[in-house]
Amino acid sequence: MNYWLMKTEPGTYSWDDLVNDKRTHWDGVRNYQARNNMKEMKVGDLALYYHSVNEKCVMGIAKIVKEYYQDPTTDDERWVVVDIEPVEKLKRSITLAEIKSDERLSQMVLVNNSRLSVQPVRKEEFDLVVGMGQS
Repeated sequence: MNYWLMKTEPGTYSWDDLVNDKRTHWDGVRNYQARNNMKEMKVGDLALYYHSVNEKCVMGIAKIVKEYYQDPTTDDERWVVVDIEPVEKLKRSITLAEIKSDERLSQMVLVNNSRLSVQPVRKEEFDLVVGMGQS
């Protein structure tokens, strides 16, 4: 299993939107590195669901339920989507500041390349963030 972090603007599509919809395709990615990460996602992989912009925090855990296919929002074949479902909301959201202040997370892509919208997360990092959110 692989682990990921998927960033969204909460005003565009929030954690609550995902919970209400129960499933969605992750569209609108127009960065090649983020797209390539999506092409690596497998059914069953888990992702930290991250609110960007003003909130800058991990809200919950989502699961990949369908591997990549053509993004239905564009005719450009270069862009893909994956389908995700919510798994669970963290008891408390974990802010970017908290992540940056924890030395154990200093190598996390989010700390070193915070603009990348879909990024890999090591299992140890995933477990640490989830653990912080469950306390």
